[in-house]
Amino acid sequence: MHTPTPRQEPVPFRRAAAWRRRTRILGRAGAGAGSSGQALREHLRLGRKGLAIGVDIGGTKVAAGVVDAEGRILSQARRATPGSDPRAVEQIIVELVEELGRGHRIWSVGIGAAGWMDLDGGTVLFSPHLAWRNEPLRDNLQRLLRRPVLLTNDADAAAWAEWRFGAGRAEDRLVCITLGTGIGGAMVMDGRLERGRFGVAGEFGHQIILPGGHRCECGNRGCWEQYASGNALGREARELAAANSPVAQELLKVVDGRVDSITGAIVTELAQAGDPTSRELLEDVGEWLGLGLANLAAALDPGTFVIGGGLCDAGELLVAPARKAFARNLTGRGFRPAARIELAALGPNAGLIGAADLSRVSSRMHR
Repeated sequence: MHTPTPRQEPVPFRRAAAWRRRTRILGRAGAGAGSSGQALREHLRLGRKGLAIGVDIGGTKVAAGVVDAEGRILSQARRATPGSDPRAVEQIIVELVEELGRGHRIWSVGIGAAGWMDLDGGTVLFSPHLAWRNEPLRDNLQRLLRRPVLLTNDADAAAWAEWRFGAGRAEDRLVCITLGTGIGGAMVMDGRLERGRFGVAGEFGHQIILPGGHRCECGNRGCWEQYASGNALGREARELAAANSPVAQELLKVVDGRVDSITGAIVTELAQAGDPTSRELLEDVGEWLGLGLANLAAALDPGTFVIGGGLCDAGELLVAPARKAFARNLTGRGFRPAARIELAALGPNAGLIGAADLSRVSSRMHR
């Protein structure tokens, strides 16, 4: 699809910030009647029933899907991420939207990507996987697609999906944690995404949990994600194997002695198969996870933590020790209600489902 000529360009769409203000007002309006989040859910459920496309941009793949108003994916497609060139990524998004749009009436497109977005949701300030620096992605894509486009952080999109359709459906104050290479996070409070004053809230993985600890890619030492992520799990296993520990022989056997090939995913698979060392390593990571969640509970007091991301393939092998450590470290334990800790329900599709639904809701409120 070619970029439209100036005469063909659509009237600019209203900023995403206007939608955030509407949801804030709706949340306050419902507060006196009980649950403001439930009031907003009902409002959204009764709204437009049209279809939207969600696009989840990762470091290795771009996944997209047609999503209905109930969060169901009707069709999907994906492409390899074409390097870090912004124009090449935009072209892949256009191709996916055109492919999925055939045979469907698409109202809007939602884009979820790792990185920091401005508060208006128009510009990617910084993305760790792609060469986006102050990239006006929303306006570029609206010119190419001639549809409303909403741009959001991928963790925000996943949290919204879990709040709307997944493990957080009964919760008004939700904190979502994504465990993968690092730790991402997002908050849905009384039916609205909470992004902070400058739009970069949710960087929970970079709370310093052990001063002077492992060096983090962010430049600090002792960040939470250095102890409770997939990378942390793999690092601990490699260190054990490199020492030729007798308890690491199963790990070494699986990778034919190639220590550098041990990853968090391999440790998780062995733990699920019953390997005691891998289970112990997962338990250690789960304890660090629970400690960090206790810190977040002291600061944010959510009703539910939803834990997602690739590391959650370990299920209760990870979450059970996290719950124990959370209860042991929670401020005021025994004298206060405690948040639930639940595994995410929507799996790897949460990001594209949430991005699609946010764009559908936003386009509805803007018309």
